[in-house]
Amino acid sequence: MNNSWIVRKKTKPIFVGDVGVGGDYPISIQSMTNTNTADVKS
Repeated sequence: MNNSWIVRKKTKPIFVGDVGVGGDYPISIQSMTNTNTADVKS
């Protein structure tokens, strides 16, 4: 996957618990589901 077109603003890194947010940290996604999202019947 080529992400060269994504431009991120410079931000100050912080920690939320033990997860780094901002700066050069990757984008974090939190999910509230504990089922297989590919399983439509769940």
